[in-house]
Amino acid sequence: MYAPFGIGADGLMLLQSKEGYDFEMIYFNSDGHESTLCGNGGRCIVAFAQRLEVFEQQCRFWAIDGAHEATIQGSWVELKMNDVKEILVQPNFYFMNTGSPHYVRFVENIQEVDVIAEGRKVRYTPEFQPNGTNVNFVQVQNDLLEVATYERGVENETLSCGTGVTAAAIAHYLQHPVKTTVPVQTKGGQLQVRFVREDSKFTNVWLCGPTQFVFNGVVEV
Repeated sequence: MYAPFGIGADGLMLLQSKEGYDFEMIYFNSDGHESTLCGNGGRCIVAFAQRLEVFEQQCRFWAIDGAHEATIQGSWVELKMNDVKEILVQPNFYFMNTGSPHYVRFVENIQEVDVIAEGRKVRYTPEFQPNGTNVNFVQVQNDLLEVATYERGVENETLSCGTGVTAAAIAHYLQHPVKTTVPVQTKGGQLQVRFVREDSKFTNVWLCGPTQFVFNGVVEV
């Protein structure tokens, strides 16, 4: 285990140059494999790139799922996600790709859910193979969503998953199509997701929240 807000990480991101963009994001999960999009990782690398003076307040970068736009004001970073389409709606769960595949299940009491054990069962369910899926458990608290996520590649619960909270917010809208700006609480902090519903898809999807620089170091290769 690692300290929740200290030195430690669920993955590794590399920032490199790419023609036509401010930079490119390469992301590896803690299992060593290159992963699909990491939403909060995308917000963090935007803050890191600004710290390196790659851009000022707005940027456009390339990730494994394509081009992304982002803005930063102080510690607050807003990341534009790709459109969300082809949502599978089942009686007890939702499944969609928000840059990474996500299973979303609504629960009455999230504190009673064994996120690791239950998440692992779903992650390895035959219908989601061969690549598996990330698994999100969501409790609705008035106008706030509380989300806990089991992440494939990490093979554990993580403190906050950006693509996961995006999926949770969209799933919540499908249940209650009222608000298109949704506050989300995770163990790692609070985020906000906003979007536009267009026919059967969701466009102009933004993942928003704060970032915090924790430490730096040097690795000798």
